[in-house]
Amino acid sequence: MNQPTTPTPPCDQRILVIGTTGSGKTTMAHRLSRRLGLPHIELDALHWGPDWTPVPLPEFRASVQEALSRESWMTDGNYSKVRDITWGRADTIVWLDYPLPVILGRLLRRTLRRVCHREQLWSDNRESFQAQFLSRDSLFLWALQTYRRR
Repeated sequence: MNQPTTPTPPCDQRILVIGTTGSGKTTMAHRLSRRLGLPHIELDALHWGPDWTPVPLPEFRASVQEALSRESWMTDGNYSKVRDITWGRADTIVWLDYPLPVILGRLLRRTLRRVCHREQLWSDNRESFQAQFLSRDSLFLWALQTYRRR
């Protein structure tokens, strides 16, 4: 007599892509989500409010918790303040770990494209030449300061 079997839950349905600034997290997550048919959740979109103001932490955590409560998803980002949620829910983590020159080259191309084309990002934000190259908030400075900690 055949015993009914319990179906095995699908794996690789909650995928987190992480890596340092400029490593290609969003690009990779977007491509994988399309190929696998998973909804793509950008943590940057949940984190940034108007004028590059971070969303208050309780609101950000609640948004991430709600977005990742679905059965399947693809997300990208390295926010330590929600790591317990993202890592705790993910069944697969893809860690992008490239040499610093590769990261800086990608970051430069992305930044120049966004600045030159005035690309609209989350909450109607746009990158500016001054913010990216002449300020303490520069992603290039952040990448250089945090690369060794990855």
